[in-house]
Amino acid sequence: MDPAPAAGDGAHPDTWVVIPLFNEAAVIGDVVRGVRQELAHVVCVDDGSTDGSGELARAAGAKVVRHPVNLGQGAALQTGIEYALSRPGARYVVTFDADGQHQVTDALDMLARAREEDLAAVFGSRFLSERVEAGLVRRIVLKLAVWFTRQSTGMRLTDAHNGLRVIRADAARRIRLRQDGMAHASEIVLHIGRTGLPWAEHPVHVLYTDYSRGKGQSSLNSVNILVDLVFR
Repeated sequence: MDPAPAAGDGAHPDTWVVIPLFNEAAVIGDVVRGVRQELAHVVCVDDGSTDGSGELARAAGAKVVRHPVNLGQGAALQTGIEYALSRPGARYVVTFDADGQHQVTDALDMLARAREEDLAAVFGSRFLSERVEAGLVRRIVLKLAVWFTRQSTGMRLTDAHNGLRVIRADAARRIRLRQDGMAHASEIVLHIGRTGLPWAEHPVHVLYTDYSRGKGQSSLNSVNILVDLVFR
């Protein structure tokens, strides 16, 4: 399938979307094409996929950087952020999940808010939205992760582990992720909090599908968030 036409150069040419990618062959083509209809610059970090995900992302129009072995989502995000910041004129980085949970319209709204309010970071929050689909166990785990993040970073977020973020380049340059697992999300918050730069949360809709739950969004697997936070 041919890649979707990219947004014109006049549509956010200073923005790069970073998508960490591991074995998402079933959906990554559609995700990349959907993003590129509005945001031309997309880099997927293929974190050791074995199902051809990287090739499908490239065919859909993304730049692809590959890790030869699986290093974890934190490492993939760090690689993607560094790649984006190396591009001429890059002013904003958008982190975006590969499994189809995030909405491009939410990313555009967050980017607009970052520009209009001169914010260094805008964090997506599913708990500020009226359309919260997370199950009870996952909500409890995520709320505990929020509490832990507040204690460790001092930043009062409502949703510390939402992968949809807009980060201005000056803040993104301060990010140095050491956690490869789910704890990297709190680490991002910590680094941005230390900058003292202005930030905000924005309501977003996270779309949970049978596919995304099967890829690790189950209630049982969400306990890994707390394990990573506490022990790593």
